[in-house]
Amino acid sequence: MRSVGVEEELLLVDARTGEPLALAGAVLAAADRSAEQGSHGDGTPGHAFEKELQKEQVEFATKPVTDMGELADEVTRWRAEAGRHAASAGALVAALATSPLPAQPSLNPGRRYAWLGEQFGLTAQEQLTCGCHVHVSVESDEEGVAVLDRIRPWLAVLTAMSANSPFWQGQDSRYASYRSRVWNRLPSAGPLHVFGSADRYHEQVRAMLGTGVLRDEGMIYFDARLSATYPTVEVRVADVCLEASTPVLLAALVRALVETAARAWRAGDPPSRVNTGLLRLAAWQAGRSGLDGPLLHPETMAAAPAAEVVRALYAHVREALVESGDDERVREGVDGLLERGNGARIQRELLCTHGSLTAVVTRCARITTDSRA
Repeated sequence: MRSVGVEEELLLVDARTGEPLALAGAVLAAADRSAEQGSHGDGTPGHAFEKELQKEQVEFATKPVTDMGELADEVTRWRAEAGRHAASAGALVAALATSPLPAQPSLNPGRRYAWLGEQFGLTAQEQLTCGCHVHVSVESDEEGVAVLDRIRPWLAVLTAMSANSPFWQGQDSRYASYRSRVWNRLPSAGPLHVFGSADRYHEQVRAMLGTGVLRDEGMIYFDARLSATYPTVEVRVADVCLEASTPVLLAALVRALVETAARAWRAGDPPSRVNTGLLRLAAWQAGRSGLDGPLLHPETMAAAPAAEVVRALYAHVREALVESGDDERVREGVDGLLERGNGARIQRELLCTHGSLTAVVTRCARITTDSRA
């Protein structure tokens, strides 16, 4: 059974106004104190939190697990802990992929972040975006690259499912995932071509680093990549999801995608040769539509209803889901997501109901740490 881990980036916001707060240092200090006292979560030592690019956000990473129920417990636990540490600093945490309210983000201190801010200028300064990254274990770089080559057409579907960033600087962006559009302004972000081998993948990475445009391998922001730290494939296309159940659904689907792709590689089945230009269009359409408009079907690259495309993803990986014991969880999760909508739809409904973006943020903060979600 392949292990899975999830990284989530969370927004720190004012409990009264909903505006982003530059309190990452205070929140991490609270987490450190709690870990020293052994008073967090289940009392085990240490914590899972790290700083991110901006002071208005924090990140946590779950431990690698094989059981999706255990992953759900991990996500719920660390969201609750993030909320507790934020409260000690006078803030809330919200699983929002962009700030609905106007923001002027501030870079965290550190040589790497300073370099990034100098190199990418306004693009870096405005990157107050929160994503969800899913790691799935692979046996080797060769298997990992074979997986990357074969999951390319399906990644935009995950963006559509997770879309949770309709608002930007106080306005409706007209996108479901505006985070994906902001993120893709970075020069190494987005879909890539078929590599064919681990050697060619690493050759591409070395060539990109050799240009001097990127500082280190951590700035290889492909939609999916080999992790530079762990023996995993890392899928990076998702917005941070509003409800705690959704990253677990995505993780189950990503693990099944990885397993399905690895089996196809072992069987000698070639990857789809859909060109990168079409994949960029599919990614744009997913960011624009979310689950409330057409998507490009991964098998045809023709426009199709979102529900049809999501169910095609489920059908594509169902054999792997059945074998891992995740089929019922994913089937019910897909049905529920299509019925109630993703975070983008929920945010827009909250605005219609309550009439203010402040109310959207504060209610989303409650959903973020709701263990029943």
